Amino acid sequence: MSIERYAEIVRDVCAVVGLPDPDHVLKIRTIEVEGFDVRLDHFENDQQAMYVNFHYGTVTAGRTLVVFRLMLEANLLIYAQDQAQLGLDSDTGGIVLILRLPLTPDVDGQVVADLLAHYAEHGRYWRSNIIESSDEMFAGIIAGDYLWLRA
Repeated sequence: MSIERYAEIVRDVCAVVGLPDPDHVLKIRTIEVEGFDVRLDHFENDQQAMYVNFHYGTVTAGRTLVVFRLMLEANLLIYAQDQAQLGLDSDTGGIVLILRLPLTPDVDGQVVADLLAHYAEHGRYWRSNIIESSDEMFAGIIAGDYLWLRA
């Protein structure tokens, strides 16, 4: 895989979602998806993948410990299976979902567009239920209110 495959997929995404200038998207490597800034990146040291970074929002002061704990839990329980992880943007302090998307032959613009819609839904959840909600909501796992299931 190479930068050409990455560019082909970005152009295809632009065609699927109706963005008129894929060259501009390739230049700035950023698009907006349902109110979230999304960075589409490709790196020389990982030519078989593209990286999709969603910026979900900034954690308000005084809530960072609770939100960081929830991010760690989500990384362990939800995102590990997707080659994704939640983290912090060191420049802004905002929550970022980083997704490594292998550029397999079946990945095209529609697949990436569906993925963008899927993780935008996650972003809406994080924004409305975690970033903007009260701390009492988060007794969950730390309180032991769960059951382990054996398969």
